[in-house]
Amino acid sequence: MDAILSRWNEVLKDMSNQVTAVSYDLYIETLEPIKIEKNRLILFASTLTNKNQLLKLHKNKLLKSVKEHFENVDEIVVLEPNEKEKYLNDIKEAEDIIETKQVLNDKNKLNEKYTFESFVVGKSNQFVYAAARSVAENPGKKYNPLFIYGGVGLGKTHILHAIGNYIRKNNPDMRILYVTSEQFTNDYIQALKADKKENANKAFRDKYRDVDILMIDDIQFISNKTSTQEEFFHTFNDLYQLDKQIVITSDKHPRNMEALEERLRSRFTGGLIQDIQKPDYETRLAILQKKVETENYNVDSDVLTFLAEKIDTNIRELEGSLNKVISLSSLIGRPKATMQEAEEALKDFELSQKQNLTVDRIIDIVCKYFNVKREDLVGKKKNKEIVVPRHICMYVITELLDVPLMTIGESFGGKDHSSVIHARDKIAESMKTNNSLKTDVDDLIAMIKSDN
Repeated sequence: MDAILSRWNEVLKDMSNQVTAVSYDLYIETLEPIKIEKNRLILFASTLTNKNQLLKLHKNKLLKSVKEHFENVDEIVVLEPNEKEKYLNDIKEAEDIIETKQVLNDKNKLNEKYTFESFVVGKSNQFVYAAARSVAENPGKKYNPLFIYGGVGLGKTHILHAIGNYIRKNNPDMRILYVTSEQFTNDYIQALKADKKENANKAFRDKYRDVDILMIDDIQFISNKTSTQEEFFHTFNDLYQLDKQIVITSDKHPRNMEALEERLRSRFTGGLIQDIQKPDYETRLAILQKKVETENYNVDSDVLTFLAEKIDTNIRELEGSLNKVISLSSLIGRPKATMQEAEEALKDFELSQKQNLTVDRIIDIVCKYFNVKREDLVGKKKNKEIVVPRHICMYVITELLDVPLMTIGESFGGKDHSSVIHARDKIAESMKTNNSLKTDVDDLIAMIKSDN
């Protein structure tokens, strides 16, 4: 079985560089290799949907990689969850069964393209970069834990992978584990549901505590998950007491994560907290220039200037728009991307931002972000936990939608236009001096735009 796992790790490494991070996390990493049977590699998918999407989107790529790393295997069979029990009951050789999902080689979790060298440093992220670099050079010795927060698509995940890749290169004996908080939660749930709970719980704890560096992406997703927070609290303590490095990212500062237990907030604030802001124009332009250089794109320089000026949401949108320009240029057979393709790409981008965007949709996203009930947000409660999100919501609506102030007020329990103006102006003024508030607003706007 060890031989199967070793070769499967190589397949995972290949696939992590061939598919998107989302596809890898959902459809590839969740696969469970069971046995080689008659030149077929038997795999279990975590859900029927994951199985169907895998076969639809990535079967050929996966099969090609499997053939490269498994001798005499020329077919893959993916079984759905309700087929698992019957199949396992039919297997006679118990030693070939993976009863508890093994810990995968940590280096397969890291994207080799995400390094410190490929990270463009500017005013918006220079302190995060310096802190991350210091942690990578002295893991467990300085800034532990390191907590990085900021909006969607600003480079938090890139920084985590850069730390991991640096340590892997310079301290190859160190055990590194990078996961999202969603994966941590799913692993914990699977351990609780396992038939042999004692073995499963041990495997789970070994996976997360027998490491030198633990990196958790998007920790905010364990909010409201009491049992998961409890388990993470003990994991954190075990690692911290042994001087093992912990790096965490989130979309907001710990003090603003109200659904997170106070003892976890306290642990997070015990180290170094750094925020990562939206890149300024100069940094956006440098990011585009770096992308063009890395990918060897042929693009007019004024295209990069145009994109850097127009797209100030986040790096993901910025690079996505550049890719759109390159694709349009390629489709019409033009050797060099020009302003014509850039204007067309921006037209689609601006249209996509407005599509299906309504006052109700923005209210729903704000409620989810701040973990408040809709009836409270649009109602008359005046406690700070509701009033601040309410004012932010009104501000964001005025920023993103061209609707009358009276219409906005009606959505908030019949408030008049002066109440909306007061909320809008108060948030706008506070953002000038309150970086945490600015981060929340910027993140919300990015989430709303990416949701459409």
